[in-house]
Amino acid sequence: MSDALIFDAVRTPRGRGSQRGSLASLTSVDISAQMIDALIHRNHLPGHDIEDVIWGNATQIGEQGGCLARAVVLMSELDDAVPGLTINRFCASGLEAVNLAAGQIHAGEKTGYIAGGVEMMSRVTMGSDGAAMAVDPRIAMKMAFVPQGISADLIATEYGFSREDCDRYACQSQQRAARAWTEDRFKHSIVAVHDINHREVLAQDEHLRPETDMAVLAELKPSFADMGEGMPGFDKVALLKYPHLEAIEHVHHPGNSSGIVDGAAAILIGNEEFGAPLELRPKARVLSMAKVGSEPTIMLTGPIAATRLALKRANLEISDIDLFEVNEAFAAIPLLFMHEFGVDDEKVNVNGGAISLGHPLGATGAILLSSAVEELERADLSTALVTLCVGGGMGVATVIERV
Repeated sequence: MSDALIFDAVRTPRGRGSQRGSLASLTSVDISAQMIDALIHRNHLPGHDIEDVIWGNATQIGEQGGCLARAVVLMSELDDAVPGLTINRFCASGLEAVNLAAGQIHAGEKTGYIAGGVEMMSRVTMGSDGAAMAVDPRIAMKMAFVPQGISADLIATEYGFSREDCDRYACQSQQRAARAWTEDRFKHSIVAVHDINHREVLAQDEHLRPETDMAVLAELKPSFADMGEGMPGFDKVALLKYPHLEAIEHVHHPGNSSGIVDGAAAILIGNEEFGAPLELRPKARVLSMAKVGSEPTIMLTGPIAATRLALKRANLEISDIDLFEVNEAFAAIPLLFMHEFGVDDEKVNVNGGAISLGHPLGATGAILLSSAVEELERADLSTALVTLCVGGGMGVATVIERV
């Protein structure tokens, strides 16, 4: 089996996901093509040497519809002979794109791929594609559908994570992200974004709020109490599945939940036969990958089972992992991860995460992977695990080893 080697990883800074955001005048195709071109220039890639571009996106409608990946190829400096594939595993789409490329390399494809993802949340509204789980009553009733925010509050209630626990974690995320920028920890992966006139429009994550403290967060109203306790009464739906709970404690709000942002990320991945003629130095290898389904009402517990499966496939224990990137969809998710595995807080999301920096759905998995690759090198560590919870009750995890 061929090693799947990560040769390079780049990402955009994350822009606020509103019309006031710095990336809002650009499209998903624009910023994706810029990340691919950055890989081409940094690594002196011939435009025809890539087997495929596999691109994750969670809201495939309008300008993100069709085969977005093929549009990205045609807008980039890649040769027209390179095809494109767009995939959707909701929030894990960007990581799943890399995993799919790695799997094909493991199977014997003697070539290289560019994989990653994008989401322009300022331009394509989350949920505007009309997901069947939310709009088809037959599916909603069968799975006891509730929105993800209700699921996050359900996890917090089930495992005893208080509002204070979640707020404290959110403050830490902000502090760590601010430190990462101050110490230039993203310098190898961040690629500034330019507009059509080649003018730089964004060079630094702009969702970050380093002044955040517990007092500021205490003023924020829970985001999901009204939809849970009032109409349409999603708390009652969740409690049908979890009747041992008397009520759901609504602890999540905008300050301890992931930020709505724009962003893209791209990973150059291939085997040794691809990299050697181009004199590419691998940064990491993919040791294992896993994807699982999980109970769809509580929905966001998938990283637990996915991590266990990925570790088993890599023949590793949790103690063998030096660094964890656990998507901060809501504060309760990394709290649950640390609770379940007994992982040291100092190993998890050491440079902040989606609470402080934002969660551009289809891109986030590839962003987390790029962060893990860079931090392994910076801190002289060996192994990392990246995992995300996924809508509808799924989880994805990938284990990498520094080369």
